[in-house]
Amino acid sequence: MSDPRSPTVLRLAALAAALLPLPAVAQEAVTLDELSVASQAPSAPAAFSASAGYVGGVTGIGGALQPEASASGGIVSGAQVNARPVTRPGEVLEAVPGLIVTQHSGEGKANQFFLRGFNLDHGTDIALFVDGMPVNMRTHAHGQGYADLNFLIPELVGAVEFHKGPYFVRDGDFASAGSVRIDYLDTVARNVALTSIGSFGYKRALTIASAPLGEGNLLVAGEAQTYDGPWDVPDRLKKLNGVLRYSQGTALDGFSVTGMAYWAKWNATNQIPERAVAEGLIGRFGTLDPTDGGDTGRFSLSGRWSHTGEAGITRANAYLIRYRMNLWNNFTYFLNDPDNGDQFRQLDDRVLGGAEVSHVVPGDLFGMPMENEIGVQTRTDSMRVGLFNTTRRQFRSPVLDDQVLETSAAFYAENRVRWTDWLRTSVGFRADGYWADVRSNLAGGASGRPSDGIVSPKLGLVLGPWADTELYLNYGGGFHSNDVRGVIATGDPAGALGVPRAPFLVPSTGYEIGLRNRSIAGLETAIALFRLDLASENLFQGDSGTTEPSRPTRRFGVEWTNRYALTPWLQLEGDLTVTNARFADRVPDAGRRVPDAPTTIASAGIGFGETEGWFGSLRFRYFGQRPLIEDNSVRSRATALLNGRIGYAFGNGVSLSLDVLNLTNAKADQITYYYVSRLSGEGADGVPDRHFHPVEPTAVRLTLAGRF
Repeated sequence: MSDPRSPTVLRLAALAAALLPLPAVAQEAVTLDELSVASQAPSAPAAFSASAGYVGGVTGIGGALQPEASASGGIVSGAQVNARPVTRPGEVLEAVPGLIVTQHSGEGKANQFFLRGFNLDHGTDIALFVDGMPVNMRTHAHGQGYADLNFLIPELVGAVEFHKGPYFVRDGDFASAGSVRIDYLDTVARNVALTSIGSFGYKRALTIASAPLGEGNLLVAGEAQTYDGPWDVPDRLKKLNGVLRYSQGTALDGFSVTGMAYWAKWNATNQIPERAVAEGLIGRFGTLDPTDGGDTGRFSLSGRWSHTGEAGITRANAYLIRYRMNLWNNFTYFLNDPDNGDQFRQLDDRVLGGAEVSHVVPGDLFGMPMENEIGVQTRTDSMRVGLFNTTRRQFRSPVLDDQVLETSAAFYAENRVRWTDWLRTSVGFRADGYWADVRSNLAGGASGRPSDGIVSPKLGLVLGPWADTELYLNYGGGFHSNDVRGVIATGDPAGALGVPRAPFLVPSTGYEIGLRNRSIAGLETAIALFRLDLASENLFQGDSGTTEPSRPTRRFGVEWTNRYALTPWLQLEGDLTVTNARFADRVPDAGRRVPDAPTTIASAGIGFGETEGWFGSLRFRYFGQRPLIEDNSVRSRATALLNGRIGYAFGNGVSLSLDVLNLTNAKADQITYYYVSRLSGEGADGVPDRHFHPVEPTAVRLTLAGRF
């Protein structure tokens, strides 16, 4: 059988425990009992459970500390995720310490992410996965790595596994800053029905049900939502979402087949120039182009299979996704076309599929526990991506219209040895190969067949525990891919993609040293010093709504994370990240600050609750000032937000809760950019200005939920 001290066995057992059937909405406590068996402990409740922290935090497996590979990674249970009051689904990712999730457009558009001094745009350097499926889109019409999480149903989340830095062999494209893997539950202990109503036309209905079927279980979930927001032109979001899953066994030994369907349509109030508000042309929640907006659809079929036996652990998953998106945006108003305006449509219509297979072989090296893991990953995207000039959503002229086939394959391997009770090492690498075929649908458009490859080494060293403290040393190479239309670009169609020609794969190199301490009962504290070098930064360009390759960068910083379970019903959290982000090269007359790179990110929270009775939480999030241009002469304002929840769980399975979002009614900004735009009547060269998207004012949402 697999060695019980095997890091993979422990890690997968912990993940399996987090994915046990827990009631959605009011997920109950999870305690990890044996290596591959987890028991439910109904002593902690709807809001928090004492063990709903990082794997290896409050709770151990078999009395042993978890073999985390770095000081900055971990697993958060679904109970902790759902204890947080959030404005939009993607914000559940803020359970990852140091990660900011925001929005600069309509509610159907992908979120904007910030982590470790990165403005990650919509996902450029953070790899996101849901149920084994990649969320980041390559060569996307709106931006490289575009990751739309609006199809996520938070109440179905069983666990969130996160890593920071490019140190892990499973992580490839887009994972330089980090990766987040979200897994859904296979079953719920009791069926769930809830309805929510709130400010600004917010309405949501959700049903989750599971039942035995044959030798396994069938789970069905359905969601519908509408939302207008505080905007002068209402979002009029309409959203439908569904999940159907059949599963047998466990995450360690079993399989599942899952179908998902998602559709949304919305209007959008994008970022607006400060001068337009100051001059009284529009209000703080106004827009200069009321026809901006979009629609999207996502349909997927996926499966996973795993087996644990004497030969080790084998895992496999595969997926097929049908995706379509239309976006209409106008960021510069009348800068490029003073007569018709600068609105453009971005079209993305694709089918993508892929798979991953891995095998962990347990063994020993001169009597010391060892395991070797090998794996392969593959992905293919077949797509049509286009950019078109429009006025009030009416077509005027094409800019780009391409058929793209992009495929990749990767092989990874890692050796892990526990040399002594206080020394563990991991040595590995991954090799990635990319190939694409681009065919323009426009006369004179660029076409080509680029290819590229990269090998990324990964090293890890863990010392301890001594006095319940472990020391972690990590080194790794990573990368992000670029839009293949920019890789083959020979011209500059309306500034749409950026020239000179971009490299296909952009390498990154990361370093980290960290400590994790558990010497105080119930408290897990970790501190990490990190550095990340990126050969080419991708920056947001306001005139095209895309990300464009820029100069090489270097980031170094410190991250401090704390989780404290004071009692089985009361938990505290506190995180702080401080980062220095600079362009690594020196260009005459050019500054070295990376635009939109946050220096300080902080959060704090308190949660309480019992199986029956009162529960609640209070969450504070601080998003510090950022330089908006390279010389640091223009900066954004800081944003500090406070969200709260209070609720009561009745003994019959009914609960009532009230969320208050932006409790202090802070007049802050979700996002700020600095670029040139032109209002009607202004000079032909336009005006450089801050463009901001405001935080929504105080909003309340009341949720009535029943479990039966």
